[in-house]
Order: sequence, then C-alpha cells, then structure tokens
Amino acid sequence: MQSLEALSARLRTTGDIHSIVRTMKSLSSASIRQYEHAVETMEDFERTISLGLQIVLGDEGGRIRPDLPGDTRRGCALIVIGSDRGLCGRFNDRIGQFALDRMAGEASGNPRHLCVVGQRVAARLKAAGRAPDTLFLLPGSVGGLVSTVHALAVEVERWTAGDVGTVSILFNRREGMGPGAPTDWQLLPVPCDYLEGLARASWPSRRLPIYRMERGKLLSWLVGQRIFVQLYRALAESLASEHASRLASMQRAERNIGEHREGLMGEFRQKRQEAITRELIDILAGFESVRKTESG
Repeated sequence: MQSLEALSARLRTTGDIHSIVRTMKSLSSASIRQYEHAVETMEDFERTISLGLQIVLGDEGGRIRPDLPGDTRRGCALIVIGSDRGLCGRFNDRIGQFALDRMAGEASGNPRHLCVVGQRVAARLKAAGRAPDTLFLLPGSVGGLVSTVHALAVEVERWTAGDVGTVSILFNRREGMGPGAPTDWQLLPVPCDYLEGLARASWPSRRLPIYRMERGKLLSWLVGQRIFVQLYRALAESLASEHASRLASMQRAERNIGEHREGLMGEFRQKRQEAITRELIDILAGFESVRKTESG
C-alpha cells in the first residue's frame, strides 16, 4: 500500500504530465492550421500553372503534344514522406508499410532510387531491408518548406537526367477530420488524364494569351513548376497529417491521464480519511486514558 506522501507525489507528477500533453495539443492544433494554409496558398499558383500548360499543350484541334519529361519504360524512383518526431501514433507505420507494399508490387522489387523524408520512416524501411538512397530531414516550420522542396526538386532533376522515367510521391494525406491515409501521387510522367482534361477544358476568358518563349523551353519550365507545387503540397499535407495524428494521440493520452488521475485522487482521499480517522482514534484513546488516570 502506498503512503499518503507517495500518492501526493504521484498526483503532482500526473498533473505535470497533463500540462505537457495540453501544451502539445495546442501546438499540434496550431501547426495543422499553418500547414493547411500553406496548401491553400499554393492553389492559385497551381491553377496558373495548369492554365499555362493548357495553352502550350493544346493546338487548334485540341490534340495534346506531350513532349514532356518522364518515360514509363525507364526505371522508377520513390519519394516517401514520414516524420522526424514521434508521439504521432501509427503515422510512420502506415506510410512505411504502404511504401513496402508498393515496392513489392514493382516488377524489379526495388526502385532505382528511394528517397525518404523523415528519419523515423527511414528507420522502419531500413529494418525491413529497404534502406533509402537519399535521406532528408523535415522542416521544423512552414518557412522551411521551400528549401526542402528545392532540394527534392534537384534530386528529381538528377534522376530524370539519368536512368529514371517515373517518379512517385508516397505520403499520408488528411481525409476530413481524421489523421490521414497513405496516398500515392505520380509526379512524372505527368498523368495523361490530367493533360487530356486540360486539352478539353474551355478557356476561362474570351482572349487567348500568346507566348514568345520557345515552346519546348516554356513547357519544360511549366512542368518544373508543377513538380515544385506537387512536392510542396505533399510535404505540407503530410506535415498536417502528422500533427493531426499527434493531436489524436495527445487526446487519447489526455483521457487516459484524466482517468488515472481520478483513480489516484480517489485513493488519495481514502488514504487521507484513514489517516484522519487514525489520528482521531489516537486522540480519543489518549483522552480516555488521561481521564481514567485522573479519576483513579
């Protein structure tokens, strides 16, 4: 049986842990909104890139002339986005297993290049015998997204200049209020259904823009910008999903701590009452003893 002092110390420790969990919940909630806002800021830019591709790719007959980078007959590369920090439930387990299943489905069983963003998912893949060729750390804030995306874009350019024709991004993406589900985006080649949709789409105004840059160079630049947008969105959405998973974990921890604290409080009250009762009994016993002595 624990003493009253030991129970009091455990209650203080439980209160401190509860305060830490509440702080982490607040930080995760704020981070989710920041990364969601980062995704929203990319939407207008992504729409501008799509409009540029619509003009450059389409001719008067509406046919697509896709002289674009990427070739499905060449090797593939995977970019897997996880986390650097823990306390986010099964976030890394989900995306790690998703990546392993994806690699098992490849004809060769291994991509030509495996790039991982996040130390924890890299450790899971390495333990499964799929050590990454390149490892990046995640940015600590929204302000660090651009530099990380630029570094990834340089890797993609290096791959496509060599033996890679297909590049995919695997990451956890939020669905509604849930923590997220594994998602697979094809970065290169640019999906044909996306290009066909642009060719069929009507222009949003009465005037068609013109361009003076050489068509191939402009097309290459637009595809490069689309790669930047896709990488940026994947990173931001993955980080939002990570913080949503951490928020859900902290909410569960808060409930467990609350239940544990209630149990400790009940035990503390019982112990305190027992101590008070013993003291009262001792006082009464002493009083009776003194009274008998005086009357004798």
